Amino acid sequence: MTRPVVHQAASLLLGYPDHDWPQRLRTVRSAVHQLPGAEIELLLDFCAQTAGTDPLGLASRYVATFDRSRRRCLYLTYYTDGDTRRRGASLARLKTLYRSHGWVPPEEELPDFLPVVLEFAARSPGAGVPLLTEYRAALEVLRFALVAYRSPYAGLLQAVCLGLPGAAPASREEALRLARTGPPTETVGLEPFAVQPRPSDQGARR
Repeated sequence: MTRPVVHQAASLLLGYPDHDWPQRLRTVRSAVHQLPGAEIELLLDFCAQTAGTDPLGLASRYVATFDRSRRRCLYLTYYTDGDTRRRGASLARLKTLYRSHGWVPPEEELPDFLPVVLEFAARSPGAGVPLLTEYRAALEVLRFALVAYRSPYAGLLQAVCLGLPGAAPASREEALRLARTGPPTETVGLEPFAVQPRPSDQGARR
């Protein structure tokens, strides 16, 4: 079964590209290069696109992609809950889920950080795949945003989404509608949820 491998590889590749980035690329390539499937091809394509990039340049690109636009943030509950009190409950639920399966995520990251969720899915597919499926719409919103941004990271989101059950939303607007669980009770930070022409990239990592 290649799904846990895809999730672990995507987790490694979606993390911040620090000093160990070349080793991460080698690890992913070594783990997946003989496996079949469109998801594997997408992972290898991303590796090929970024292999010759200077780590400092890639880190700068990573920050510009994920940290400077709320439309492309890596925190899944932000797409479903926004900056509302409801999001705190969602984060607490994720922590409880992880602990119930004997896993403690890194303390320096929120539990809805996509690389964290993917690592959990790789370690505990029985619980992790339903969790990713629950947040499928959020993943698709992010994927559409990365495609519009012409980012190579879009391929990683596509690889993850290809392995999930169910049909993919046909458009970003449909994905946004599916991501919403109801009208937020607060309005702080909800600009990304409005279906409107894309604004200039502003905002910070959530």
